[in-house]
Amino acid sequence: MPIDLLFGVHAHQPVGNFPAVIADAHVRCYGKFLGVLERYPDFRFSVHFSGWLLDELRQRYPEDMDRLAAMTARGQIEWFGSGDCEPVLAAIPARDRLSQIETLSSKLSRYFGQRPRGAWLTERVWESSVVPSLADSGIRYVAVDDYHFLCAGTPAEALDSFYSTEEDDRRLDLFPISEALRYRLPFSPAAEAVAYLEDQARQGQRAAIYFDDIEKFGIWPDTYQWVYERGWLAQFIEAVLTSPLIRTMTFADYHSTVATRGVVYLPTTSYIEMNEWTLPPAAAQQYAALVNSDKAAGNYDQHKPFLRGGIWRNFLSRYAESNWMHKRMLGLSARLLALPVLQRTAQLQELLHRAQANDAYWHGLFGGLYLPHLRRAIWQNLIKLEAAIDRLAPRQSGQRIDVDLDGHDETFLHNNWLQLVVRDDADACAIEFASYAASHNFADTLRRYVEGYHARITEHAAHSAAAADEDSGSEGIASAHDRVAFKHPIGAADVAPDSRPRGLFVDSFLDGNGIIVDVPAYRQVATTLGELLFVAEVNGGRLEKRYSIDAARLTVAYRSQGIAGRLQTQLNLAMPSCDGYGGRYILANGDIPCGFGEELARTALDSIILDDGELPGAVILAASAPARFAARPHHTVSQSEAGFEKIMQAVELTLNWPLSSSATEISVVVEFRPAR
Repeated sequence: MPIDLLFGVHAHQPVGNFPAVIADAHVRCYGKFLGVLERYPDFRFSVHFSGWLLDELRQRYPEDMDRLAAMTARGQIEWFGSGDCEPVLAAIPARDRLSQIETLSSKLSRYFGQRPRGAWLTERVWESSVVPSLADSGIRYVAVDDYHFLCAGTPAEALDSFYSTEEDDRRLDLFPISEALRYRLPFSPAAEAVAYLEDQARQGQRAAIYFDDIEKFGIWPDTYQWVYERGWLAQFIEAVLTSPLIRTMTFADYHSTVATRGVVYLPTTSYIEMNEWTLPPAAAQQYAALVNSDKAAGNYDQHKPFLRGGIWRNFLSRYAESNWMHKRMLGLSARLLALPVLQRTAQLQELLHRAQANDAYWHGLFGGLYLPHLRRAIWQNLIKLEAAIDRLAPRQSGQRIDVDLDGHDETFLHNNWLQLVVRDDADACAIEFASYAASHNFADTLRRYVEGYHARITEHAAHSAAAADEDSGSEGIASAHDRVAFKHPIGAADVAPDSRPRGLFVDSFLDGNGIIVDVPAYRQVATTLGELLFVAEVNGGRLEKRYSIDAARLTVAYRSQGIAGRLQTQLNLAMPSCDGYGGRYILANGDIPCGFGEELARTALDSIILDDGELPGAVILAASAPARFAARPHHTVSQSEAGFEKIMQAVELTLNWPLSSSATEISVVVEFRPAR
């Protein structure tokens, strides 16, 4: 009997990704892939496009959408649904799962005349709680990794068809994606990949199940030449179609003609690489060592189901910045639900959906938490949504609540122009500073974290990007999981972790030589309308720190009593241009000394402008007394499919002033002015 090849591809770009990235993806992958598949109408396959990307492509490349529609009409394509803006379904409320899935299903019905019965599960993050939402949305089956089944004890030889599960009296069928195929397509020569499928047929396997990122077919390093210029994709399709042992079939047709293999209950997990990425660094290194040891002993294939690593939600506990975005999103989802039905417009729902896009909430080889423009897209949608809800259901300034469940309350000060959030911990720094006019959070940065993969930098730092790619000597190309490359020179200092938050107004006390000798431990003592007061005991004296907002101005006022030395404060401002051409410093006399990506120092400075064409507009910083001033870019080091890279997260501004042993008062004003 021939084996049924269930071939599926998943296309996605993060909400807010650069237009040039999408254009490049179209040239190197989406358009090329469809052009090849269009020539082979007998090669049936399934496809999933995230809704945001689908809308972008419909606007920019309508000819590709016409091609997809024609291929759908002739029965070659089955469409898979999911959440419209590609959320991790398990990480959003059930009500939002329903609206996200329905939004994309409705789009596919309108655009292509096909309402999906299958769904792509974002990052293959499985929790049984998603079953009712999927089933209630008309979804009958999803594809997850065969690893999920192995973790449930299902024998590997029985993973050649779908199983059934249930939750809260709803049924959902589950297709196991073959890891062996994920690592072969398109990296092994086409003839070898087809020979593997034929061997599976000879062994009596019912179906070969493949569903993976379409970006592997042209966007991943080295794949464009391999897949298109050297003809891998056409060779693979032609060999499949001429093989008497392989027939292509959509998931829908297979599902409608084959009975389930039986009931299964899967543990909470994702694909195996994700389970390592989500672990804290020390645990990740232990996990990797255990895996490597098991591989060396030849036991890994048997023990793999029991070496699970972490779960996706660990990203929220690992990264405070991700957790803050997530909890703010949950709060706004609840506020939107609380509005009268007629006020819950499609526009507000779309803002929420876009703020739930998964990419900026996690970090791994592909996760985008380290990418400022992806976090910025989340914050733009959250800020726009909050401003709209505030107009419909105003809230009181000065609300104090532990939003992110970290054991410290956060206090919200807001008006029609600004929102400031200060955490009531020892640092008492601003963790959110949003301009409603700019739809931008100027406190949206990322601290330097220890990452498990940083150890690889030490091992390979002496190599160039070209030399870092190890040549195995075999045919085919290396998967992104196996490549080691460097986009930038990186040293030990670049990966030194931050010991304090990267917020606004992070304070220190210096001695006469400029050495940090104390860190104020603030406690919140008062909250009034538009104002917060914190107090700390420093070096035998008293230091007050007062936040206040008035229209578009934030003022932070310090008053010291009985303290001799210097007060230093650090502001980490997230400027959209980062180290690009659009960001520059402007001095009071109009001089432009440098851009945000360079260092700047002044011995006495009382005002400076941070001009950013990406906003568009400028941040004006003014101090009541001249300060020693230093500015430099704040970078983090992360790993992507293209290699290790330094990414600018914010401009780090440091100001310090002398304090009198009697009393000193200093204030700093920060204001955003839109471009005229």
